[in-house]
Amino acid sequence: MRIGWLAAGGVVVALAGTYLVMSNDDEAPAPPEKAATATAEIMRGDLVDTKAVDGRLAYDGERTIDATRAGTVTHVPAKGAVVGRGRALYGVDRDPIILMYGRLPLYRTLQQGVSDGPDVEQLERNLRALGHGAGLTVDDHFSWATTRAVRDWQDDRGLPETGAVTADQVVFLPARVRVAGTGVALGDRVAPGRRVLALTGTRKMVRVDLPADDQDLARKNAEVAVELPGGRRAKGKITRVGTVAVKAEDGTSTIEVDVTLSSLKQVGRLDQAPVTVRLESERVRKVLSVPVEALLALREGGFGVEVVADGGRRIAAVRTGAYGGGRVEISGEGLAAGMKVGVPFE
Repeated sequence: MRIGWLAAGGVVVALAGTYLVMSNDDEAPAPPEKAATATAEIMRGDLVDTKAVDGRLAYDGERTIDATRAGTVTHVPAKGAVVGRGRALYGVDRDPIILMYGRLPLYRTLQQGVSDGPDVEQLERNLRALGHGAGLTVDDHFSWATTRAVRDWQDDRGLPETGAVTADQVVFLPARVRVAGTGVALGDRVAPGRRVLALTGTRKMVRVDLPADDQDLARKNAEVAVELPGGRRAKGKITRVGTVAVKAEDGTSTIEVDVTLSSLKQVGRLDQAPVTVRLESERVRKVLSVPVEALLALREGGFGVEVVADGGRRIAAVRTGAYGGGRVEISGEGLAAGMKVGVPFE
């Protein structure tokens, strides 16, 4: 934001507020006898300018699930449902495909005789967490005790008691998930590879499709302010900055930026709502600043402020610098943090 000024016939107008400084001679303008009595403090600190961009409330960890077997869909969770460990993500031919927690996908059949590996330990941890195999030692070896625990779990879930775990029975994901959408309906015939579910994590976050020209404004771990519907505000931190630009139909390119909110208290039940994210575009450190409306446009050019001190008032010429957050950087002779300057009443 920049402040303009007008000077004509000895009248000086402060366009930032309602000041009028009048003079009929060539002397420097003086403040009016009844100047505005409101004051603001000259402050020293960082001055931050921001740029507002559009965003939306979303959920973290977007991913999809494809069918691993052929058959008829007999169970599909509702959109928005949350599925936790041990529960069915979907069902085919009345057999449930169960969610277990882990970061390693099920890339082989787990049964007695397989080589030791972290995927075995991952399975055993889930079996124990689900109450199967109380005497099971959790390690990377698929033992006879592991087989018994698997059969116990299969019996509990109505699955064939084979003692072997396949991708037809289990999907490993890091944590519980929310169903964002479905690609099938009850009664549909599916084959391996068909898209079944769109899933997300359960933690709300903010997604920004940032114009590629502004990508320098998005820095990982940078703090941002999020303006929510209804005037509520929340703090957040940039946790992911996309590296691939996506071109829209109108020819513009954007990159995805994810913001993790420090608290969900202000979000409440808002879901998929539009928000405004303020990204830091410029920061100057440890400078003097005043509210923008404190600036006076001087007849001879440039700007000044009305210094209020010791029961009196004087006009001090200033040089302006960066703008941000409704304040402007100033410098000038005799100015210091803590001094008071006049500001117009609203």
